[in-house]
Amino acid sequence: MSAALAAEGLDTYYGKSHILHGVSLKAAEGEVTALLGRNGAGKTTTLRSVMGLTPPRQGRVTVFGQDTMHWPAFRVAALGVGYVPEGRRIFPNLSVDENLAVPLERPGPWTKASVYRLFPRLAERKLSRGRQLSGGEQEMLSIARALLVNPKLLILDEPSQGLAPLITREVFRIVAQMRAEGISVLLVEQNVRMSLAVADHAYVLDDGHVVYSGPARELAADEARVQSLTGASAEEWGPQ
Repeated sequence: MSAALAAEGLDTYYGKSHILHGVSLKAAEGEVTALLGRNGAGKTTTLRSVMGLTPPRQGRVTVFGQDTMHWPAFRVAALGVGYVPEGRRIFPNLSVDENLAVPLERPGPWTKASVYRLFPRLAERKLSRGRQLSGGEQEMLSIARALLVNPKLLILDEPSQGLAPLITREVFRIVAQMRAEGISVLLVEQNVRMSLAVADHAYVLDDGHVVYSGPARELAADEARVQSLTGASAEEWGPQ
């Protein structure tokens, strides 16, 4: 299956700190790819690297077959990439409806009307300001806003962070629905079990290194490895 996104040998730094060490991964078209690992493993840096927000010093990134290694983020997004960063980053003083008017809409099935159908709670609160929304509603708004660019690839960074279990299940239902709609998804998450339940392929990062790559169902069946994810080490993730 062709790759919506492919990263090869990424080395990324923050100043003198070497964060990513030769990271390679692929997000296949029409699939959900999960990127897992403990806090500080380099997951968010990987997403920022492939989006051009924190450019790698070495490596290669291709999005839908185009080499985007030295592209700014807006050019990457223009290829049909929606990015929902950690922390939601909606506009707190704008209403829900006004937040949804911010993205430059691309032709496709996702419009304000269709995202309101997907997120009926947002339709009910369309006149409420962003700061008045619950954490779950803010996450829905952040995803809805990304959908309005009609992405072919949706990149989500910790979409369930800080959410109640019921809302977390709703977020993962939406992720599964994105795949059903033909959207490729690259998902960074701390909720390992729910991520593996919706993902087709999984990667695990530890200290900036990829220590696992394989089918999500195989990782989900390996209880010892799943349990070690909260404190994974490269030694624990060696061949078994």
